[in-house]
Amino acid sequence: MPVEPAPSRWNLDEQRQEDATQDLIAVGADLEPGTLLAAYRSGMFPMGIGDDGRRPIGWWSPVRRGVLLPGDFHVSRSLRRSRHRYRVTIDEAFADVVAACADPGRSGRWITAEVQTAYLHLHRLGWAHSVETWDPAGRLAGGLYGVCAGGLFAAESMFHRATDAGKVAVWALTELVFADGDHRRLIDVQWQTDHLATLGVREIARTDYLRRVVAAVGAPLPDCWSD
Repeated sequence: MPVEPAPSRWNLDEQRQEDATQDLIAVGADLEPGTLLAAYRSGMFPMGIGDDGRRPIGWWSPVRRGVLLPGDFHVSRSLRRSRHRYRVTIDEAFADVVAACADPGRSGRWITAEVQTAYLHLHRLGWAHSVETWDPAGRLAGGLYGVCAGGLFAAESMFHRATDAGKVAVWALTELVFADGDHRRLIDVQWQTDHLATLGVREIARTDYLRRVVAAVGAPLPDCWSD
């Protein structure tokens, strides 16, 4: 089971989100495990607002939230064929997945060395997890990482080095999180993009997300991460 960290010394006020008219809710605080968990449990996530994700830390709660709900993931015929090309694992290469997502050559990069360190700490405590896809030669082909709190999986970033390798990781994640049919469960992807929409990601209003996240964190952990 995950180890509960010391509580955050910051007040992460849910009312502030409900009253806000923009995605950025607050600036400052820290990336300690207790702060990160309190943020996810209350519907927020961090992303630096300096150059390439550097400080100061921004705390975000999108007005329109991108989510995957049980039964929504779309499997195309081409993706179904691709699945057979990859071996899927969980938490086998967490640090490598985060490093690949943080590749400075990627456009829109925001994962700093400080962010990597913070999520590695959460991983050691049992809260942050990765899903990896491996090609037939045993090379890391794609993956994703995020934070799991009860029935909420807050996906942070995804990468791929081969066709559909990232999509296969998302497919595997939905199977892990939604395995027991508990409809309180929720995969948060922060913002919907055209690419994510093809996989079944939908937008919901912030008020709806905040209601759903309370129910999600009250659900039990997926079996794969409950030991």
